[in-house]
Amino acid sequence: MFKKNLGILSALLVFGLGFSACGNTQSNQQGNSTPSIIKTDVPERPSDQEDMLGYAAPALETVRVGFIGLGMRGPGAVSRFTHIDGTQIVALCDLHEDRVKKSQEILTKSGLPEAAEYYGSEDAWKGLVDRDDIDLVYIATNWQTHAEMAKYAMEHGKHVAIEVPAAFTMEDIWDLINTSERTRMHCMMLENCVYDFFEMTTLNMAQKGLLGEILYAEGGYIHQLEDFWPYYEGNWRMDYNHKNRGDVYPTHGMGPACQILNIHRGDKMNTLVSVDSDPVSIPAYLEANGQDSSDFQNGQHTYTIIRTEKGKTILIHHDVATPRPYSRQYNVAGTKGYASKYPRPSYALKAESLEGTSSVPDHENLSAHSWMNAEQQQKLMEQYKHPITVELESTAKEVGGHGGMDFIMDYRLVYCLRNGLPLDMDVYDMAEWCCLVPLSKLSLENGSMPVEVPDFTRGGWNRIQGYTHAMK
Repeated sequence: MFKKNLGILSALLVFGLGFSACGNTQSNQQGNSTPSIIKTDVPERPSDQEDMLGYAAPALETVRVGFIGLGMRGPGAVSRFTHIDGTQIVALCDLHEDRVKKSQEILTKSGLPEAAEYYGSEDAWKGLVDRDDIDLVYIATNWQTHAEMAKYAMEHGKHVAIEVPAAFTMEDIWDLINTSERTRMHCMMLENCVYDFFEMTTLNMAQKGLLGEILYAEGGYIHQLEDFWPYYEGNWRMDYNHKNRGDVYPTHGMGPACQILNIHRGDKMNTLVSVDSDPVSIPAYLEANGQDSSDFQNGQHTYTIIRTEKGKTILIHHDVATPRPYSRQYNVAGTKGYASKYPRPSYALKAESLEGTSSVPDHENLSAHSWMNAEQQQKLMEQYKHPITVELESTAKEVGGHGGMDFIMDYRLVYCLRNGLPLDMDVYDMAEWCCLVPLSKLSLENGSMPVEVPDFTRGGWNRIQGYTHAMK
């Protein structure tokens, strides 16, 4: 059991970190009682609010959208929306005029009307949000602006779609939840990796019982960013890593793991523990480029281990420093089989999983001790391809966006809004996947002490049974 001196925790509380150390206690060698878990505050839901579980907003014949942030991610989103029926791009916003003009050219080349333009000041985006002819605000700005913009947009009657991560503090996470519940506006985080073809196929296999009971899921973000650091305007991403310890970019791994484990749809996360290694590569990079590397906070590699109410486990990685191949560490273990995406998509299944599945050759000789051969796997993945992928795969690959998963993400958002259906990702998904940012930091700064993961639904986590994509 991890230990931490009560005096240090009390001092931290005085400085307003907003958490309490409580729960079961144990005695140290001096006989002092020490807490075994850190808990954060869970604000009571106001009496005039209802949760957003399974919430479906009134259907929109046309989804009128405004885009804020046209740097790295925004223009690609603008381009993808030109391929989605039932949408109208109403307004474009960025701090820089030239970026707005370049995105305007995307519309012109697509034969679409020009959008209204907003640029030139830090608050230009508010003019876009204040319009009364926008239904959806699509936010692709730097991390630190996401929560403020999303709250303002919902308060002004707009649904919001926010690039990852959507929030970095528990205060902002709870504010987004309460704003969404109060305004009845959707708040969806734009987590594209849940639409990757392998993850979608594996989810479909799991939901059809092919992998048995899912006991463990793994994910992460392994991506050395050395070539990208100079392109983040104002150095905002490096600055955040410099100043903050913990998993600061967890959602690519968390999304697929939480969906396949039905988090807040029959199960919930209870506790997490984080550990990290000392930062080496990024401080060396900063020094080599004549920049300050003192007191660099983010670890070289951060691991976060989570245990759920139903005894399942999740392992999440973060490493943007080490020179190694890109990976999202996607692995899923069930009682009948195992799925692993990296370094190549692979399945290992017990033979009993495929009884009666005639399309898979020689399934009698399958063994979970080895990977399926290429012929077996190809036939299996074709048979269990997710229905959404079946519908959209060819168009998604043509339009693009991380191989097509970005297009599927945007298409599904529009599809659900136009048909008055619950979105694929709700505000509680946002909260659960983003909470690793502040909670992993809290664990690390207290000697890798366990931290309680709040029930962001405030009691509704078991009301919906099983994750599903809403279909008309």
